Amino acid sequence: MKINSLILLILLIAFGCKQEKTENDSKAVAERFVPELKENRYNVAFLIMDGVYNTEFTAPYDIFQHTQYRDNIKAMNTFSVANTLEPITSFEGLKILPDFDYTKDSLPQIDILVVPSAEHHLDTDLEDDVLLEFIRKTDKTALYVTSHCDGAFVLAKAGVLNDVTSTTFPSDIDTYRKMFPHLKVKDSVLFVHDGKYITSVGGAKSFEAALYLCEKLYGEEIAISLAKGLVIDWDLDTVPHLSLQ
Repeated sequence: MKINSLILLILLIAFGCKQEKTENDSKAVAERFVPELKENRYNVAFLIMDGVYNTEFTAPYDIFQHTQYRDNIKAMNTFSVANTLEPITSFEGLKILPDFDYTKDSLPQIDILVVPSAEHHLDTDLEDDVLLEFIRKTDKTALYVTSHCDGAFVLAKAGVLNDVTSTTFPSDIDTYRKMFPHLKVKDSVLFVHDGKYITSVGGAKSFEAALYLCEKLYGEEIAISLAKGLVIDWDLDTVPHLSLQ
């Protein structure tokens, strides 16, 4: 009888410790990864979710994050937003810890919203009303809204591309036109800039779209410098694109 009571006591203690550890871990996730956002910078938010594709996320992130190493410019604060603070799993299996939960957190002002492509941007993500409302709300005050690959689909579904020309992943152009027949769609270019919207074909060409925005903000010299830092040859005149500015 005493042995059974001892075993029960040990189990209760172990369970309590495990529960406390889980609660502490969850709290740590919520507190540990809030980035420091420096003043007098552009706040650049990357909208991520399960199934996000690595390249469309990391390519513009690399370009924008490197602006902090250039002198005499208004650099960029880069951070991620998701509908959770739990780890996001990219399509390729990379684990990413979001910086902010847009469903709960008080978010900083977002100057530039980046929407990388994700696995379900042609189906279930288009039915996510909370996601779409976040895009609409952010769009009202953002200076630029950009997408890569199929990220254009969620922007289109949110209704923010209704009055501009846009593009998306080349093999999904026909689907894009059928799903949103009212949109003006451009193909055979790497990216389109219309108004404050920059939509790109994605993949490795996400670098070019990000460098283009940097050239618009900082000039050709800074864009070339950022490109060299990532061993990219950059000459906007040689890049197939459409700018309606």
